[in-house]
Amino acid sequence: MTTRQPNSRYCFVCGVTNPVGLHLHFDSAQPGEVIAEVTLPEHFQGYPGITHGGIIAAMLDEVAGRAHMDSGSDPRFMFTASLKVRYRKNVPTGQPLRVVGTAGERKGRMAEAHSAIYAEDGTLLADAVAVLVDVPDGMIENVDLESLGWRVYTDEELEQV
Repeated sequence: MTTRQPNSRYCFVCGVTNPVGLHLHFDSAQPGEVIAEVTLPEHFQGYPGITHGGIIAAMLDEVAGRAHMDSGSDPRFMFTASLKVRYRKNVPTGQPLRVVGTAGERKGRMAEAHSAIYAEDGTLLADAVAVLVDVPDGMIENVDLESLGWRVYTDEELEQV
């Protein structure tokens, strides 16, 4: 069974009301593993029918960070310190994709995560290794996350936005 992770309103990758965003929804498949299913529209292409590399990197970055995120009431936010992307095959637009993030080793305020994008048939299209660092203490303590739209949206709500 999967557990839906929160979305925000305006994040480029997960913002539910961002008019130019990707609108991805992430589910925790098991502790330390996050998945998203997406079919990217043509306006995210670099070459005809092929997703722009920056869009690929954005998805890999987001899912890597979310692999270490607790989907409960006290989420763990991290910044990406480095992201090493390997573009293995063209990532198509207009076709179902599976984006997967897996938590790696954690040392103090730093952590590693792995992320990948797969075609519908399971072919590995792109993958990355991310080094993440905790958001500094106090940075989000006084932020009202719900006012930013940071919450789990129902399927019905997502269909309306």
